[in-house]
Formats: sequence, structure tokens, C-alpha cells
Amino acid sequence: MSIELGDLDQNIKKAVRIFWRSRMLAAEKQKQTGAIDQGERAGVTAGKNMDGFVKLLVDLVAANGLPEAEIYVSAGVSTLPGYFRPTKNWDLLVIHQGVLIAAVELKSQVGPSFGNNFNNRSEEAIGSAIDFWTALRDGAITGQQRPFLGWLILVEDTEKSRKPVAVKEPHFPVPAELKNTSYLERYDYLCHKLMSENLYTKAAVVTSRREDGVNGEYGEMSQLTSMKEFAAAFAEHIAHIAAEATAL
Repeated sequence: MSIELGDLDQNIKKAVRIFWRSRMLAAEKQKQTGAIDQGERAGVTAGKNMDGFVKLLVDLVAANGLPEAEIYVSAGVSTLPGYFRPTKNWDLLVIHQGVLIAAVELKSQVGPSFGNNFNNRSEEAIGSAIDFWTALRDGAITGQQRPFLGWLILVEDTEKSRKPVAVKEPHFPVPAELKNTSYLERYDYLCHKLMSENLYTKAAVVTSRREDGVNGEYGEMSQLTSMKEFAAAFAEHIAHIAAEATAL
């Protein structure tokens, strides 16, 4: 089964450019209006920073055989029922003939603070996945087969995000592979574990330096957690569903 990825590298670069330029525009707009949030929050409150990645995935849906699929990306309509909570808003839902095909969560983190934000992002990712699969098992979400569940985060590549961080071990030892690791390495480790434990079909971390990101430059921590692997797996899932629908 062949898949269509288009010019994936260029489309990822375009998504990265949109991310950084959206942050810059949001911060500049708040300065002009006088409503300035503290620190980096000024670039977050616009809420459109990851739109380039949403478009990349939406285009892959049509390119791989499901142009008639229902795509939901707006708050309120991209909502699914939960199990431990009433509902959860996802950044992208793909529904075909009343069946959920894919749900994707898109996150980002920029400096200067990484510690608490890393813990929060990790807990959110784990909790959302457990809530999703339990709701699916309980019949709250309609699905004839296992949907694609994706988690993607863009993390600023800085000295602070690459600097090894010490861990506290007052009672029990921390796993050796997590000692003296940077926050970028911890995100890579998190993505590997999210997939190995079958919490997400694919999890990816995109790295980008602020000064280069405005031109679309980006990096990856490992092949398995790269955006290219994420997009390929997503496209393959869509193509598989399309092929099954054609065969009926």
C-alpha cells in the first residue's frame, strides 16, 4: 500500500515558520495594544501557533484517499467524550462515515522555563491517552478498529533545553537512562515510552532554534520520534482506512 507525503520536508519547514512567526505577531500585537502578558505567554495566547502542523495533517488526509472525511479542528467541535472526565478537546479529529479515524494533540514549549512545563506536558499526555482508550473501550467513542492517536510537541532548542538536569533520589533510584538528561532528551524518552506502552500510535518531538525557526529550520531527537515518521504513520493509517472503504 503506497502513501502520499508530498514535499514533506518543505511542509514541515512551513509549519515551523508559521509557529515562530505567529508567536512574534502575537507578542507584537499585545505590545501595540498595551495588553502585554508576562514573559513568553505573550506569544502563546493567540492560540494559532501550531496551525501549520494542523494543515500538514489535514492535507495528508485528502492526499491518502479520504477527501470526503470530516475534519474538526476548532474548539467545541473537536471534542470527544472521556471516561474520567466528561470531555476532552483535541486539536485535530478525523471522522469518516461516523467512525473516529484519528485524534491528534499538538503542543509546544519554549524557554526560559522547562522544568514544571515538562512535568505538566508529560502528565497531560499520559492522562489524555488513558482517558481516551478507556472511553473507547467503554463504548463512548464509536470505532470499528483502533484509531490513530497522535501526540506531537515542538520544543525550543536552546542551551537550557539541552543542558543536563540533575534529579533527586531521596528514596529510590531514578532509571539510569533518565539521569543527567536534558529536557529535549526527556521529551524524546517520553515519546518513546508513550509509543512502547501503546498509549499513542505515534508521538513526536520537533526541535527548533528561535533564530533559525523563523526560516523554517528544525531538528529531531531520533528517527522514531521524528515528524517524518509521525506523518508517514498518519498517512499510512489514512490510506489503510481508505483502502478498506473502497473494498466494501
